[in-house]
Amino acid sequence: MSIVDLPRASRAVLDDPAREAVPFDALAADYDRTFTDSHLGGLVRQAVWRRLDARFSAGDRVLEVNCGTGADACHLAGRGVLVTATDVAPAMVAATVERAAATGVADLVSVRMLDLDRIGRIDPVGCLDPVGRLDGPVGRHDGVDVGTRNRLGYDGLVSNFGGLNCVADLSATLAALGRLLRPGGVAVLGIMGPVVPWEWAWQLSRGRPGAAVRRLRPGGVRWRGLTIRYPSPAALARAARPLFTVERFSGVGVLLPPTDAAPWAARHPRIVDRLAAAERRLDGVAAAAWLADHYVVELRRRPAGSA
Repeated sequence: MSIVDLPRASRAVLDDPAREAVPFDALAADYDRTFTDSHLGGLVRQAVWRRLDARFSAGDRVLEVNCGTGADACHLAGRGVLVTATDVAPAMVAATVERAAATGVADLVSVRMLDLDRIGRIDPVGCLDPVGRLDGPVGRHDGVDVGTRNRLGYDGLVSNFGGLNCVADLSATLAALGRLLRPGGVAVLGIMGPVVPWEWAWQLSRGRPGAAVRRLRPGGVRWRGLTIRYPSPAALARAARPLFTVERFSGVGVLLPPTDAAPWAARHPRIVDRLAAAERRLDGVAAAAWLADHYVVELRRRPAGSA
C-alpha cells in the first residue's frame, strides 16, 4: 500500500495544507528513533507482542486504534493477522502506510484515520473511513471479503502504549469499541497506570517532584491541548465491565525504567537486559500491573444479552 492507495477521504485530509495538526503529528518523525528503535523501547514492545501473539492467530481480523507508526500492526500482519490500523494523526497514518509497504505486509494492513471521540458514531458493520463512517470493504485476503467478515465483528481489538489514556470518557469509548468486536472477541490494551515507583525515583533524582507525581493529579494532566488520564487497573475494569470480562492483567515497566529514561537505558544495556529478564518472571502477576509504567489488560467481549 502507498499513500495514493489510501481511501480518497484519507488522502484529502493528508494532502490538505490547511488541515489542523493534531498533537501526535509532531511526534511521528522521531517516534521510532526515540522509542520504537531504542533498546528500552524494543524490550517493552516485545513484552506486549508476547501477549498479542498469545491472543491472535493468522486469519484473525484485528482493529487497532492509536496505531502510531504501525509497529504493532506490522508485527501482527507478519504473523498472518489482518489488521485495520487507525490513528487520529495524519502523520502517523502516513508512517504506518510506509512501514507496511517497507515490511512487505501492505496486503494485510488497511490504514484509516479515526478520531476515537467519534467512535460512537460507527456502526459495527463494514469498515472504517477517516471520519468514523462506513466505507465498505478495504481489501481481500485469501478470497475472503474483509467487509463481509466485519459484519460478524472484528476478532480482536488492540490499543498500545497509552492511546486510551487520551480519551475523555473511557467507559463510553470502550463500549463503542466493544460493539465492533464479535461476541467472544478479545481486546489487548496497553494503558499508562497512575503508580510508577521507578518514575518517582527517576524524576525526584532530577529535582522534578511535580513530574514525579503528575499521574496522581485528579482530573489528569494537560499536554499539548489534550488531557491525559491515568486509570488504575480497577478503574479500567469498571469502565470495561458493561461489555467485557477481564481475563488478565500484566505490567510492562515494573522493573524496567520508564520511557523517559531511554537515554540512560541505552548507556546501560546489560543492566536493562537483566531487569527485563527479571520482569518477565512477573508476567501475569496481576499485582505488578499496579506498579507499572504501562499495564496490559486483556478483555473478552461478552456474548450478546449477557450481563
